[in-house]
Amino acid sequence: MKAFKKGSPRLIRSWAFYDWANSVYPLVISTAVFPIYYSSMANSFANNDGDISFLGMLWNPTTLYDYTLSISFLIVAFCSPILSAIADYTGNKLKFLKVFCLLGALSVMALFFFKGESTLWVALTFTILASIGFWGSLVFYNAYLPEVAYPEQQDAVSAKGFIYGYAGSVLLLLFSLILVQKPDWFGITDPTFAPRITFVLVGVWWLVFAQFTYRHLPNNIYNLKPDKDYIWKGFLELRLVLKSLKQHSQLKFFLLSFFFMSVGVQTIVLMAGIFGSEELGLPTLNLILTILIVQIVAIIGAYLFSKLSSKIGNLATLKITLGIWATVCFIAFALDKSLPNVENYFYAMGIVLGFVLGATQSLTRSTFSKLLPETHDHATYFSFYNVTEQIAVVLGMFIFGLLVALTGSMQYSVLALAVFFLVAFIILYKVKKTNYVS
Repeated sequence: MKAFKKGSPRLIRSWAFYDWANSVYPLVISTAVFPIYYSSMANSFANNDGDISFLGMLWNPTTLYDYTLSISFLIVAFCSPILSAIADYTGNKLKFLKVFCLLGALSVMALFFFKGESTLWVALTFTILASIGFWGSLVFYNAYLPEVAYPEQQDAVSAKGFIYGYAGSVLLLLFSLILVQKPDWFGITDPTFAPRITFVLVGVWWLVFAQFTYRHLPNNIYNLKPDKDYIWKGFLELRLVLKSLKQHSQLKFFLLSFFFMSVGVQTIVLMAGIFGSEELGLPTLNLILTILIVQIVAIIGAYLFSKLSSKIGNLATLKITLGIWATVCFIAFALDKSLPNVENYFYAMGIVLGFVLGATQSLTRSTFSKLLPETHDHATYFSFYNVTEQIAVVLGMFIFGLLVALTGSMQYSVLALAVFFLVAFIILYKVKKTNYVS
């Protein structure tokens, strides 16, 4: 296979195409179809108080789902720094990327077998494994950014990846929408079969399109020749990166700000569908249409904000997005299902968040990449980036689920997220400008 030089358009497109492959998971599985399907199925076998039974205990369905995802994030948070350090020491990032991709795709397909109360364990088990596969693969995928693009290219390249991802996931979501809403067009009579078949399609899509990335991504670009005790040497590699992180205040403050913004961003992404369904009483079609709008607008937002960052800088652009996120949280707190035309407010919030979602995700990735010191330990550094995000999600989901359990409403959970955006905004002022980050 022909090797392409760093910065070449062909190599950049190949790298960005993994976003096209894997972004169907966060959209269809984490955000749109599966949460709504899970909520619908849970309501079908919930008791009069709205609780479901699992492991001999009664659970609020939303809280149980939150805690399930949190378990997956904790597992990835524990394992990814160790595995990434081993990958950096051995030079085998590509192999690790393939393994986690395979785990995620197959686990998503297994969700097909979740049909009701007797198979609730299938939903929860493979939700955990699919999440591990997705977030684990991201560690190694993101770590390629400084290896495929030069610092001055990385904002645009990171945006390109997310644009590819939003575009690809929109295509599959559109088909999923048709499949779920018009199953009779496909000769489907079982109302659960249509959403379940979309889970299989997500896994197949993820696996097939990932092959395009695998063909051109380099492996072991530093020609490392690891010793046999690579596990122990991986731990030593991890120790060196940890020491380096402590010495780089820029990275520390950025990761801290990224932590608080991730609490808000990822919790909103994961819970938006359930919020619209349970809190606002919106039908499935409205929810999926809103999520579809978000993805389409995010394509535009990722592009426009990458251009804005080239004019006013990464940090200033991120501050603007954080202000918008916090404002939307306050608006969502004020929404109520009794409000006339509440779905229009939900659509409007989706449009606004779409613009900043792509920008936030793209710019945080490229900013972190540009703040890195000269090193070949890119996977290890990015593992801490991902761990920061995963621990943030655990905290966000815990707080969200806890407040739902205490208040019986998601309104206060959403309001709490605004506080995290405001804290992230303040901490971002501690990050100073560099040659590539302004």
